[in-house]
Order: sequence, then C-alpha cells, then structure tokens
Amino acid sequence: MTIIFILAPFSLFLALLGLGAFWWTLRSGQYEDPQGDAARILYDHLEEGPPAPPVTAHKS
Repeated sequence: MTIIFILAPFSLFLALLGLGAFWWTLRSGQYEDPQGDAARILYDHLEEGPPAPPVTAHKS
C-alpha cells in the first residue's frame, strides 16, 4: 500500500513533464507547417546528402 505514495507523485511528475515537453514544442513552432511536411516527405531527391566518393581506378 505504501507503494502508492511513491508511484502517485512519480506518475504526476511524468505527466507534467510530458505536458511541459508538448507545450515547449508548441511554443517553438514545431507544428507550423504540417501540410508542407506531409508533401516534403514524398520527394527524396530534394534531400541534400553527402556527396558520393569519387571512383578511382587502381593502376597496377
């Protein structure tokens, strides 16, 4: 029964932590362009990746 006195405040702390993280993402603009993000995921060629290493021929 004493475990409830430990788990109840801990679960409230985790809930408040999750709510704080959600509020932080909301205030920092993480959800500003959901339509653009949904369309942008379809285009792989727009992603800037590292350049491919040059192919060199070995001279024997």
